[in-house]
Amino acid sequence: MTAAASAAIVDDPTLGLRQYLDASPTPFHAGASAAELLQRSGYVEIDEARRFPREPGRYLLRRDGSLIAWDSRGGAGSFRVIGAHTDSPNLRIKPQPEVSRAGWEMLGVEVYGGPLLNSWLDRDLGLAGRVSVRDGSGVRTELLHCAEPLLRVSQLAVHLDRGVNDRGLVLNPQQHLTPHWGSSSAPVAFDGWLGEQLGVDAADVLAWELMTFDLTPARLIGRDQDLLASGRLDNLATSHAAVQALCSLADDETADGTRVIVLFDHEEVGSTSATGAGSTLLPAVLERIVLAAGGDREDLLTALARSVVASGDMAHATHPNYSERHEPEHRIAINGGPVLKINTNLRYATDAPGAATFALACEQAGVPMQRFVTRSDLPCGSTIGPTTGALTGITTVDFGAPMLSMHSAREVCGALDQPQYVAALAAFLAPA
Repeated sequence: MTAAASAAIVDDPTLGLRQYLDASPTPFHAGASAAELLQRSGYVEIDEARRFPREPGRYLLRRDGSLIAWDSRGGAGSFRVIGAHTDSPNLRIKPQPEVSRAGWEMLGVEVYGGPLLNSWLDRDLGLAGRVSVRDGSGVRTELLHCAEPLLRVSQLAVHLDRGVNDRGLVLNPQQHLTPHWGSSSAPVAFDGWLGEQLGVDAADVLAWELMTFDLTPARLIGRDQDLLASGRLDNLATSHAAVQALCSLADDETADGTRVIVLFDHEEVGSTSATGAGSTLLPAVLERIVLAAGGDREDLLTALARSVVASGDMAHATHPNYSERHEPEHRIAINGGPVLKINTNLRYATDAPGAATFALACEQAGVPMQRFVTRSDLPCGSTIGPTTGALTGITTVDFGAPMLSMHSAREVCGALDQPQYVAALAAFLAPA
């Protein structure tokens, strides 16, 4: 390991990311944590139900688990946009979750997204999300973050399934993933437990969006501690890098155009929601920025034609135990720098002009850039990039940071990749 790499790890460039990961077990918490970081850098939260401020400045708004922030001090003649997402695959609590089975009190869950199901077994799980409760004649919604070992999905002992190591583990989401949280000697109604956590009567608990999360904190691992292990790296590592890049430019008033970051919810289930990349959230905000600056529809369309979107989602590093699953001429290294993602069938939105824009940003930042394509005989995943490009008509490029164990309850990325990620995104927002 080089002296420079050792020094970087001693300085711990992942501290802010680790704090963000631990504070953000759900998209709602991720948005709130991002808003707090932005506000420390002078961003003012506004209400999208009110008129946008006409004065150029630094603003943000939140819609449930999504956030968009912008710096309009450079005018509304064009946009540089970084997109990411705040959701991750997990197990979410059903509306009527109480299950009693074989002497156990359990909670029914529904699988969200496409997790590696076996990674959720035998882990201490907390519970977090948001809960809507009665408030007089109305309703208020509160965030819940219970970082206690409440739940566990226990797997079957090898003595009762002798062939499991030969054939591999097969899990039925309905039958095998129901977590237990107590014995039948002391059953507790879930809405009653929620009421206790929030200080309200069970009858006033009206609805919830709650999800499980692994309680193991984000931490540096490896011989030289040059790796970072955590849940939700896909895609909170990108969300945090986007926030950090925008905050790093808070004192830079030389922009030509408006700098924007947008963190969407629901990417893992297709982005078709009021808070996903398939919504009008980004197009509407871009239009309102132009209108607040005194422009019209023609000015908006002109600005969009001059703009670029960088769609960020984590990328697959080449797995040392499964190298045959990767394109042999496009090896991706942990701690090897940001990854440009390309797919001819437009599962990624990258085209030549967008690729060139991102390559120049990495060059300006002085960080290496890697290029990823999926093997031709394997299907390719997708991102918010194609959807965002189609909705806005803006040139869009897909990129990421390399990682292993994507969609596991516990993922791993490079500790040195995060500062390179932030540097490349800052250069994208502020091209030389």
